[in-house]
Amino acid sequence: MTQDLFNLTGKIALVTGASRGIGEEIARLLAAQGAHVIVSSRRIEDCRTVADEIVKSGGSAEALACHVGKMEDITATFETIRAKHGRLDILVNNAAANPYFGHILETDIGAFNKTVEVNIRGYFFMSIEAGKLMRAQGGGAIVNTASVNALQPGDRQGIYSITKAAVVNMTKAFAKECGPFGIRVNALLPGFTKTKFAGALFEDAGIVARLVGGIPLRRHAEPKEMAGTVLYLVSDASSYTNGECIVVDGGMTI
Repeated sequence: MTQDLFNLTGKIALVTGASRGIGEEIARLLAAQGAHVIVSSRRIEDCRTVADEIVKSGGSAEALACHVGKMEDITATFETIRAKHGRLDILVNNAAANPYFGHILETDIGAFNKTVEVNIRGYFFMSIEAGKLMRAQGGGAIVNTASVNALQPGDRQGIYSITKAAVVNMTKAFAKECGPFGIRVNALLPGFTKTKFAGALFEDAGIVARLVGGIPLRRHAEPKEMAGTVLYLVSDASSYTNGECIVVDGGMTI
């Protein structure tokens, strides 16, 4: 019998920023492969909508509100997971903040703090809490959603690009130190993807034309096109993949 390397049956997965966009597609795909998915974002109502749809389609899911920019929310989230499940096999750090779109010299302290609190501090302490659970159980997989902006800073996206570059190095740091515990840590670097999060880019026809013109596939990505890479990274198919940052951008950064 051929082993199904992508089968996640029996796995507990937490996906942040899962109420829409790339996170929602990741949650749906992991559930379709058998995982019990904890759908998480700031608003519980939005989480419940996605979780309920997963259950209706035959999957297993629950909703759990968590603002990863708030330390108290992170603590509460993992207290709930420990009490209810006693384990966590998969963490997908996907929630992100990008409140400012404009020249880097005009970045204010509020936008700076919010972006750093969610994209760096949030990912860092979510990974610490998940890593402690995974260490105790003998292993697990963490995937961080970074961005191609980590490699090539986006125009008028200065602080966002800086935080995503930090996520890349964070991924490698956790991979190096947590690998001995059987914890694999990798990152997804999406390219130009049509989401509400990227709305500021898609509202400018000139930006869209310029970006698409630089992509060999000559189109932007849809959120569901990011989910397959995450499935690979959290499954047995990637059992020897650790510390990698996989670019999924249609060739934009060639």
